[in-house]
Amino acid sequence: MTVAEISELLDGSVQGDSEKIITGVGKIESAEPGEITFIANSLYEKFFEHTKAGAILVSDDFQIKFPRNDISVIRVHDPYRGFLILLEEFEKKQDDFYEGISDECKIGNDVTLGNDLYIGDFVSINDNCTIGNNSRIFPNCTLDKNVKIGNNVTIYPNVSIYRGTVIGNNCIIHAGTVIGSDGFGQVKQADGSFKKLPQIGIVRIGDDVEIGSNCSIDRATIGETTIGRGVKIDNMVQIAHNVSIGDDTVIAGQVGIAGSAKIGKRVMIGGQSGIVGHITICDDAIIGASVGVSKSISKPGLYTGYRAKPHKEDLKQEAFIKKIEELNSKIKMLEKNSKDGGQ
Repeated sequence: MTVAEISELLDGSVQGDSEKIITGVGKIESAEPGEITFIANSLYEKFFEHTKAGAILVSDDFQIKFPRNDISVIRVHDPYRGFLILLEEFEKKQDDFYEGISDECKIGNDVTLGNDLYIGDFVSINDNCTIGNNSRIFPNCTLDKNVKIGNNVTIYPNVSIYRGTVIGNNCIIHAGTVIGSDGFGQVKQADGSFKKLPQIGIVRIGDDVEIGSNCSIDRATIGETTIGRGVKIDNMVQIAHNVSIGDDTVIAGQVGIAGSAKIGKRVMIGGQSGIVGHITICDDAIIGASVGVSKSISKPGLYTGYRAKPHKEDLKQEAFIKKIEELNSKIKMLEKNSKDGGQ
């Protein structure tokens, strides 16, 4: 894109060469001459003098203290928002490289394929699957029977999607994730051994969901494991059978959610937290990092601690714990005084 085209896209104004070609975006500290960067925070103004970027987004009122003829300046109302728009635009242009259906993929019987698809090498699509328009499936992915995928879905390499899974529109699934694998259903027998309980349900994923790499989302024992609209899941997250996650919930890396837990809408779950099965977490709750949630949460707010509790209560307990050594010394002194007095 030319600087002029970028300025028009962002409704900005140009100082400098408006015909300069920009081929990508970069950080202000390391951007190359063919890249555009931005300043949205005064802490980064010091880099303006030395950045090698070919163009830079700044606010309408940005003061240029070190005039430069080698960089094109685009003034916009909100440089950060403008930069996000540019990132999306350049990503779309990258997507143009991925189109068509590889001769090396395998497509089963009665498969319905939408328009403008990309299906990479060694993708396996089993019988009775449906894939919507403008979707991209990267190499080495496997779709089992009766999988349904919506429009504008991106599935990165080495993703495995088990039978019956339903995925909505505008979803992103990163490499190595497994969707629809069996839940951990084992029944203890009289002799102490365990017998597998059949898992015959499915996974249903709403629109606008993003799932990180190497996640596992188990199919329901009966019925559905559900991921609501707009849910964002980080890498290496385990979601067990029959879990329900409400719309716009965000889950950080290494979280584990046990079977049949019900997570509300707009919940935030910090990394490495664990949630036991068969409990309910209300809408708008915030679970801190490395928190063990062993009971249902019915009121919105921040919960922290080894056993999840309201944050203020957790801080009080932390303060008491720090005083244990001091209190223990006082108890020993009182015991000694009492003993000496008794003699």
